[in-house]
Amino acid sequence: MLAMTDINTIRNLRNNHDQSIESIRKSLNINWRTAKKYADKDFVPKINLHKRSGMMYEEKWGDIVGLWLTEDFKLPKKKRRTNKQFFNDLVKLGFPGSYRTVCNFVQEWKATHTDKGEVKDLGYETAGEAQLYFGTMEVEKDGSFVDIKVLVMTFPFSNRAFSIALPAENQECLLEGIKQILQ
Repeated sequence: MLAMTDINTIRNLRNNHDQSIESIRKSLNINWRTAKKYADKDFVPKINLHKRSGMMYEEKWGDIVGLWLTEDFKLPKKKRRTNKQFFNDLVKLGFPGSYRTVCNFVQEWKATHTDKGEVKDLGYETAGEAQLYFGTMEVEKDGSFVDIKVLVMTFPFSNRAFSIALPAENQECLLEGIKQILQ
């Protein structure tokens, strides 16, 4: 599969510069089937979501370990249980799985939850591109109209946008704006 920049180049050559499939093939040194596929069809990448399965997700065991992990996050690090302790406690409850199954579940749970046990919003799980730009917006302040700078981040495939008002258009404001938008 080609990168989005290559796909956009193929579509641009076909739609805006009226190039044939053969000329696109020669200029980009790709197979003619690839050039035709991306030049003539609407292409939106499919997002592959990993469906979790197995005894930790389909039975009660994952809920039990998740509850224990949430409780342990309230304790100091030295007093928290290890994966081996989780496994031994599960075996006492009749757990039929292996130690490795528990380790994999704990690792995945910690990657997707905060210290308070709440589920994190993992923005990096969905593939896509973002566009970032400054704009100017007119607002009313104390009875007069004032121009303010706005940092806007848009996601073209989902048509979602986020914005934040900033005092100026400089690197410091840009970095602070990105940090606040992504929180």
